[in-house]
Amino acid sequence: MMAFGRAISLIMAMRAMMLAGLAWLCLTTGAAAHASLVATRPSDGAVVDAPPALFTLSFSEPVSPLALRLVKPDGSASILDSFRLRDREVEIEMPGTLDRGTHVLSWRVVSEDGHPVGGSVVFSVGETSASPLKSVEPGNRDVRTGLWSSRVALYLGLFFGVGGVFAFHWLLGGEQAGRNLVAGALALGVGGTIASAGFQGLDALGVPLSSSFDPSVWRSGLETSYGRTVIVMMIALAAATAALMPEAKILGRSLSLGGLLGGAAALSLSGHAGAAEPQWLTRPSVFVHAATIAFWAGALMPLGISLRSGGPGGAAALRRFSAVIPYAVCALATAGVILAVIQVEEPRALVETAYGKLLLVKLVLVSILLLLAAINRWKFTAPSEAGEPAAVRRLVRSIAVESLVILTICAVAAGWRFTPPPRAIAIASAQPASTHIHAAKAMADVEITPGRIGPVTASAAIMTGDFGLLDAKEVTFVFSNPGAGVEPIRRKAAKATDGSWRVTDLVLPLPGTWKIRLDILISDFEMTRIEGEIVVSP
Repeated sequence: MMAFGRAISLIMAMRAMMLAGLAWLCLTTGAAAHASLVATRPSDGAVVDAPPALFTLSFSEPVSPLALRLVKPDGSASILDSFRLRDREVEIEMPGTLDRGTHVLSWRVVSEDGHPVGGSVVFSVGETSASPLKSVEPGNRDVRTGLWSSRVALYLGLFFGVGGVFAFHWLLGGEQAGRNLVAGALALGVGGTIASAGFQGLDALGVPLSSSFDPSVWRSGLETSYGRTVIVMMIALAAATAALMPEAKILGRSLSLGGLLGGAAALSLSGHAGAAEPQWLTRPSVFVHAATIAFWAGALMPLGISLRSGGPGGAAALRRFSAVIPYAVCALATAGVILAVIQVEEPRALVETAYGKLLLVKLVLVSILLLLAAINRWKFTAPSEAGEPAAVRRLVRSIAVESLVILTICAVAAGWRFTPPPRAIAIASAQPASTHIHAAKAMADVEITPGRIGPVTASAAIMTGDFGLLDAKEVTFVFSNPGAGVEPIRRKAAKATDGSWRVTDLVLPLPGTWKIRLDILISDFEMTRIEGEIVVSP
């Protein structure tokens, strides 16, 4: 009867997890996908007659600048700290007068999902330099390795540490079988969580490992959305550590449950999955996914050690675990399927993207894990509960293998930190490409939607050279790509209700830099032509 009562308590605790996941909806905030640069003014590779007063970076979603730097033709660099944010645009003031030659604007921003992105844009004033500087995106293998390692340590602290403490209080009735291993996992989780904040800052700023002791690095890491994950995870680890203490007999169950719920909530506060829309579905799914993994993984070591010791507590804990785990697996699978469908979108993305390939590896490992769990449940559980030594030995070995498989899954999942999901890639590729063309008599803001190869819509807002209204009689778009051997493609534009000129029957078959010319008929006796370039993505 006591075992049955504890099983009911466990089911109630699992129900509390689900309700907490729904309550977490209250904390969801609007966020978009992985940010990507969609346009710049001046455009990448442009040669301008006069130095621009402003440089504009346009992104697929709102961003926050982390580091902006201008490398001049002589190789010297200036930090750009004067900028304005306008929705998805960053307007950067140029530092004084720019010399003639090639300049490189190096940028580093953080998107709403907490992932930093960076790159460089090359433009020239008057003429290109004899040896133009190359565009290089910051990157550091040591930092990326540290990011991955610290993220794995964080996962182990949550799943085996916090989950293990939960198992002590809710499965083993207070027996702390494998206490040292669980305490070690908690310590690893604390170290990994703290270190991950520093590595997040290093990656955000694009600086090397040698800058680890710079306070601005840690501040930058905590100011991203991942900073919320670090803070909440530390609270969860502290609650689990308190529940592990002998003095916590009365509050141990509450502290362990709070630690597990807090750790699951921490993972839903940042990352690709947590930032995906619709967040009323994705954040609770991440929460449920993490909570059920912690319940499953955390129970394995204490359960196996308790069974191996031969005490009566092990058999009772095994019965409780067997009663609850089917519900946990169902919740885990449901949440996982929801997240996979939202992130991958199309089956072909499983084999065409790095994210999809990692997901396939994880699915293989999960299949092995489920197979082991099924064998344990249907072949070894009943005889182990009856006390058969041979069955107990096989079950303990199988539990050890399950733990290793979960450890491998954690290592694979940590790799997603560096791979934007297909959902984010699709959103970025659907963003328009734009450019600004400026001449003495006329100028135009030109936009191609989507900014990739295939059927597109081209539009242009036409103005006079001094930003006045230009009431053109007729506008013709002319696209060419001499480097690819594509001769001019001419399309006459129609005037839209908003005053812009638009072409809909246009196909751009090749990626790269296209030359664009606008033939603007100002009157029956006057025509002006303005020319520029626009970059079309694959």
